Amino acid sequence: GLTIPEEFGGAGVDLPATMAVIEELSKRSSALSCPYIMAACYAGMNLVESGSEAQKREMLPRVARGELLFAYGLSEPNVGGDLASVETHARMEGNRIILNGAKRWCTGADIAGYIFCLTRTGPRDDKYKNLSVLLVPPTAKGVTITPLDHLGIRGVETKDVTFDDVELGPDAILGGADKWNQGWKQLAGRALEVEKLELSAVALGLAEAAVADAWDYAQARVQFGKPISAHQSIRHALAEAKTKTLAMRLMLDHATRLVQARQPSATETCMAKLYCCEGAAEVTQKCQRVMGAYGLSDLMDMERYVRDAIGLPIVGGSSNMQKNNIANRLRLAE
Repeated sequence: GLTIPEEFGGAGVDLPATMAVIEELSKRSSALSCPYIMAACYAGMNLVESGSEAQKREMLPRVARGELLFAYGLSEPNVGGDLASVETHARMEGNRIILNGAKRWCTGADIAGYIFCLTRTGPRDDKYKNLSVLLVPPTAKGVTITPLDHLGIRGVETKDVTFDDVELGPDAILGGADKWNQGWKQLAGRALEVEKLELSAVALGLAEAAVADAWDYAQARVQFGKPISAHQSIRHALAEAKTKTLAMRLMLDHATRLVQARQPSATETCMAKLYCCEGAAEVTQKCQRVMGAYGLSDLMDMERYVRDAIGLPIVGGSSNMQKNNIANRLRLAE
């Protein structure tokens, strides 16, 4: 309930506390933090920011109780970073919406109550207009869900989802019928900024877990008559990892406070996402090397930390996209 107002059964919107929960869950497993994100952020935050009053009254209490999750249906087989070019499309026929298309990397689609589906609902003349967000039940007739295997975060499966003449009512439009063709405005502001914070918090949790395990291992593992933590190369690696995780925390905390206060934060959330996700990949692999062969074995959690972290610079907007965004928003001359 940390993303939901008290009137709907939550504890009030508290993004710093939300990120702390995501971080702590990720220390144990990103398979725990992902469902929490699907409820608190994908469902809770988007409904609070963009839902109609009827949608808020119906859904937010269920989200607060942990009964309702959303899955993001944004990327497609031919569309990744350029989300406004989605090809999934819908049309109105009387009081019915007919949806066709396909989504890729739709994590948790099989366990969600709704797929948060970015959909083209008008001409392509201006790709940022004529987009709508539809809330699609995965069990609706015409929805097909297919598993996709992937390297990390295997505790929550990602999916291919296809829509074949799926019929929906006007209440499926996020925000209600008057928000038809207003989907980009709903997505491109606070929703994507919070998503960057979520991924940064996952990254921080994974990095901290890796450092804690490597720190303990280095003091317990004895080679050449002394703990390997006595060797300078190991000491330097762990000191660098500790320093990096603290910097990640400060970057995340700063961006989160800005978003919570509704201050301009687009640059800072991109910076946090870039720094924390690259940092997690770096720190987990550094800690894996400290643990040697044990860091590669499923006898330890380290190999899972590495697999989960290595994809973070790619998902939710790649590191190169974040760099472009930062340069553009700081008006770097082209």
